[in-house]
Amino acid sequence: MQTQTTGKVKGIIANLVTIEVDGPVAQNEICFIHLGDTRLMSEVIKVTGNIASAQVYESTRGLRVGDHVTFEGHMLEVHLGPGLLSSNYDGLQNNLATMEGVFLKRGEYTEPIDREAKWDFKPLAKKGDTVTAGDWLGEVMEGWMVHKIMVPFVMTDTYTVQEITKEGTYTVDEKMAVLKDKDGKTHDVTMVQKWPVKRAVTAYKEKPRPYKVLETGVRTIDTFNPMAEGGTGFIPGPFGCGKTVLQHALAKQAEADIIVMAACGERANEVVEIFAEFPKLIDPRTGRHLMDRTTIICNTSNMPVAAREASVYTAMTICEYYRAMGHKALLLADSTSRWAQALREMSNRMEELPGQDAFPMDLSAIIANFYARAGIVKLNNGQTGSVTFIGTVSPAGGNLKEPVTEATQKATRCFYALSQNRADRKRYPAVDPMESYSKYLEYPEIMKYFSEKIGEDWIDMVWEGKNFVRRGKEAYEQINILGDDGVPLDYHVSYWKSELIDFIILQQDAFDDVDASTPMKRQKYMFSTVIDVCRRDFEFDDFEACSTYFKKMINIFRQMNYSEYESDDFKRYETEIEELLAEKVQA
Repeated sequence: MQTQTTGKVKGIIANLVTIEVDGPVAQNEICFIHLGDTRLMSEVIKVTGNIASAQVYESTRGLRVGDHVTFEGHMLEVHLGPGLLSSNYDGLQNNLATMEGVFLKRGEYTEPIDREAKWDFKPLAKKGDTVTAGDWLGEVMEGWMVHKIMVPFVMTDTYTVQEITKEGTYTVDEKMAVLKDKDGKTHDVTMVQKWPVKRAVTAYKEKPRPYKVLETGVRTIDTFNPMAEGGTGFIPGPFGCGKTVLQHALAKQAEADIIVMAACGERANEVVEIFAEFPKLIDPRTGRHLMDRTTIICNTSNMPVAAREASVYTAMTICEYYRAMGHKALLLADSTSRWAQALREMSNRMEELPGQDAFPMDLSAIIANFYARAGIVKLNNGQTGSVTFIGTVSPAGGNLKEPVTEATQKATRCFYALSQNRADRKRYPAVDPMESYSKYLEYPEIMKYFSEKIGEDWIDMVWEGKNFVRRGKEAYEQINILGDDGVPLDYHVSYWKSELIDFIILQQDAFDDVDASTPMKRQKYMFSTVIDVCRRDFEFDDFEACSTYFKKMINIFRQMNYSEYESDDFKRYETEIEELLAEKVQA
């Protein structure tokens, strides 16, 4: 039997510690540095001969050369099992609810899953079945979500079910099944399994290109730049432009089964908002509490830097776990810039060759590898599950040319650029229609989905809408330079048509009960109506008449947005629009 590797601290630079070891050590292995009675968790990030460099997930204040270190023989792992939903964890999956006191104590690690809780188990597999990693053995109800008990992801061979526990109530550590491998060895399976966070879960049959659309209820996303189920997107923007509000709107409204919020390096007050708000929110789709299907991974900007880096991986692994059950998971990371800063900090301390803005040279590869873990998958039993990943990026000064934004842009398919100019004009969500894009609009699979589900002319109409906005912007620039009188009347009409699309389709009130979330059926109707108005030719005497007319129209359309779909008020406004059009439209 191999003895546990130990070591001694040789050098300390902030949270980078060099350790002299007396046995074998693996890359990314977890070790504990003993500071008196306190154990500080660390991760090996470099090994040279008998010297290992480790990043410490805690404050290293008081550490001394010669302190004792013990190595665990495994990578940073998360516990996966029933009870993850409605929990609040830090980046190392310590349950924040069970920690004592207002402040986190150094060296305090808590159990992520309640070992005492009882779950009603129902077997799905039978004796004699052949199974492999990720196959479903049974299920329990986690609140109102079906939680599958699977063959652990580490068991990659083929196994025969020798025993399966009958229906009843059990704790997570009780034996649920006994599996026999081809050598005749038996393996006990419980409800809990462990998985290293830095490795992607590959317990599925295939990973096709995204072919469905994820409805979010946010018009500027669903109509103009749709997000695919199992797709990737990111939201860059300067401070105060509404990144966090947009993410919260997506968490509340998106058509996902599971929401994982990773607050990696976000300010503490913004995270408190999530903690305070989410338990009270009612899920509009189910009428139950939103928190019942949400997990929050919290590593605020005042928590240790290294744990911040781990937090996004922990969140992704939990999403992949629920994907293997056939659920749609949505991962929202806020903000990936601060995760990149954690990478930069460690890279600098290790004196690696710096890249642009002192970020690591392989930053774009790290970001691309991470985003690649999202996707829609076909499971072994033919069902599908997905992880959709939307991260936010906080570029300093709103500069979208900085390394993290550029690296993320290469790795993702949707780009929702928040503009300071739109935020200053109170046009929320401040997604810039000119800068933003969705590459999924060009996917043949998504085109087919839209033509079957919404209408054959839908994508052409979206491109037409984008074109109206573009022409309106060009007209606005001319009007700004030459003045209202200095341009033909057509320029004013083009500008006001783009303003109509902007006010009615691209802007939305996240705090209004009706306008906060728009179903696809309503979006189709409103967008078709607005485009129909934009296609018409109008006759005006002068630019003032044009401006007054369109302002009146925008006002009626906005009232429609605030009215229940197809209600009496809604129909009344429809009639008002028709009457207004009859006044000015050319025959």
